[in-house]
Amino acid sequence: MQTIICMKWGTRYGAEYVNRLLRSIERNTKRPTKLVCFTDDTTGVDEKVDCQELPPIALPADLINTPWRKISVWQSPLKPLTGDVLFLDLDLVITGDLDRFFDYKPGSYCVIENWTQLGRKIGNTSCFRFPVGKYVEIFDRLIRDPDDVLTNWRIEQQYISDLIPEQNFWPAEWCVSFKHNLLPAWPVRLWKPAPFPNKSSVVAFTGKPDPDEAMIGQWPVKPGQAYKKLYKQLKPVKWIAENWN
Repeated sequence: MQTIICMKWGTRYGAEYVNRLLRSIERNTKRPTKLVCFTDDTTGVDEKVDCQELPPIALPADLINTPWRKISVWQSPLKPLTGDVLFLDLDLVITGDLDRFFDYKPGSYCVIENWTQLGRKIGNTSCFRFPVGKYVEIFDRLIRDPDDVLTNWRIEQQYISDLIPEQNFWPAEWCVSFKHNLLPAWPVRLWKPAPFPNKSSVVAFTGKPDPDEAMIGQWPVKPGQAYKKLYKQLKPVKWIAENWN
């Protein structure tokens, strides 16, 4: 049995994100695979998802709802899990085979090489696989001395990258960034939509636009930054709807 995990807390992502991820997993795996969701609210989540309470972690109030909370999965024990588990963010679009993520360098930590920091041995934790209980120092150090960790590391994925010396990156074509790999450069994106990534399994949406926005051709800008609308434009991306449902 292969195990994929996700996390859902607060109100940013509703149950439909978990259910959408479940359906995507079912379409893109041939082996028995279960989805475990660590969450504070199971309302509306498909009964086929194994919902578990969020792993405990002590973080400052201003960080508890940020990606730093994902550090909680590095603790041991992480009930009810053992062995290699694959972590997927809820806002990914799954476009291909997920079984191969369990065959690649089993027993080790594997992660996306961060698209904006290539060659610097920094992972992007939108999609990573790890052996439960092997790298507990990642969790333990944060709990032991949070002031030191949060002073020296601004982003959790940089912290993880620095504490794990062997950075095993997925093959580059397996996981792509919508914004950095697929979205045509300006002004081409004004008339040409982002192409479907034929060799990829995971499309990550870092920052804006989110999948539901890119699907209909919207790229929101922050208040007071209307000038960015000049280049933050894109054509609707039909393949998102076909794979994110």
